[in-house]
Parts: sequence; C-alpha cells; structure tokens
Amino acid sequence: MSEDEELEVPAEVHTVCQHCGGGGMVADPKLAVISGVSHVLDNGRPCPHCETKGRFAGIVPPV
Repeated sequence: MSEDEELEVPAEVHTVCQHCGGGGMVADPKLAVISGVSHVLDNGRPCPHCETKGRFAGIVPPV
C-alpha cells in the first residue's frame, strides 16, 4: 500500500456474534432413524443471542 492510498472507514462498527460465529444459526443435532439406520441430522436453529443477524452493532465484549 502506498502513502497516497487512504483506508476506508466503515460507517458502523460491528462485532461478530461469539455464540454462532457470525452464521446466525447454532447446531441443533437430532437423532433420526432412516431405513433402520441411525443418523444424526443437524438443521440448526436461530441463534438466540444475535437473532440470526450474526453480528452486533458497535463493539460488544464477550460475556
């Protein structure tokens, strides 16, 4: 990067959700039996902390 280039500062600062890692969904494994064979299915469920946004506005320290 040269001295003439300027870094762009975003209008808002966001913190990635520590619970879901920014994906907005958390694992919710369920046991299923398909054709007599047991499997673990994971459809996921909405993150209860960030409400599927994956981030928080501003700087939010981990709790």
